[in-house]
Amino acid sequence: MRVSVASGKGGTGKTTVALMLAAGAEQATLIDCDVEEPNCHLFAKPDCVTAETVAVQIPDIIAERCDGCGDCAKGCRFSALVVAGGKAMLFPELCHSCGACSLTCTRQAIREMPRRIGIIEQGTGTEEYQRVRWIAGKLDPGLPAGGPLIKALKANAPATGNVVLDCPPGTSCSMALAVYDSDVCLLVTEPNAFGYHDLVLAMAVLAEIGQDRYGVVINKSDPGPWQDRLRALCQERDIPLLAEIPYSREWAAAYAGGRLPVQAIVQGRMIWREVQRTWPSR
Repeated sequence: MRVSVASGKGGTGKTTVALMLAAGAEQATLIDCDVEEPNCHLFAKPDCVTAETVAVQIPDIIAERCDGCGDCAKGCRFSALVVAGGKAMLFPELCHSCGACSLTCTRQAIREMPRRIGIIEQGTGTEEYQRVRWIAGKLDPGLPAGGPLIKALKANAPATGNVVLDCPPGTSCSMALAVYDSDVCLLVTEPNAFGYHDLVLAMAVLAEIGQDRYGVVINKSDPGPWQDRLRALCQERDIPLLAEIPYSREWAAAYAGGRLPVQAIVQGRMIWREVQRTWPSR
């Protein structure tokens, strides 16, 4: 089963829940899709790490062939190409590597060249993650979009077995891409105004991409009005509330030291059981 763990905002405990699930499974592959700031390795402490470079194809203008007709710029949906001084110019940060420009250029003045965007690292977890295969992407600094790297990461996921994806925070395209085609998505929230507001946004994103198999985990659970509002929201929308993880100084201290307490791994097993009971394998 492929389970994505997402959140409407950062800091809710999304990575904590992903780690709990990975450590609590019999066997699992943990994929860190938060390519701008991956941190699952701080807990999984993988060894035998290998790395491979990921590149995308971007257009390269052959100046002597370009007559400045502008067909490539018209064909680019992302405004990555413009014509200035009678020649086409590329803004690589806007390029989505779709290849439309090279198809529309009748002068054959565009060829595609590889451009490195980051790396994918793989290894085997240690300590409580010994049964976990760890995969993570690291986007090169300064690049604006991690979508192609997330696609490459997901291509490394096994076709069978338990797969946990730690998705980028928020409700950006990167989050939607990481969640897309998961068997189940877990939305992690916290009982405050920001947690409630951004959970509603995350639910809207899942509806937009057609993901209707999802549940909610309330982290840093603390009795109060926002806790009640989160419960009521789940009930009104008929969304399973899978777990309420209590606010705990002990958990926070262990987490700060790069460890999960034993109770967290037990909680991870309980969430797995709830997921499998609520959404039997397809």
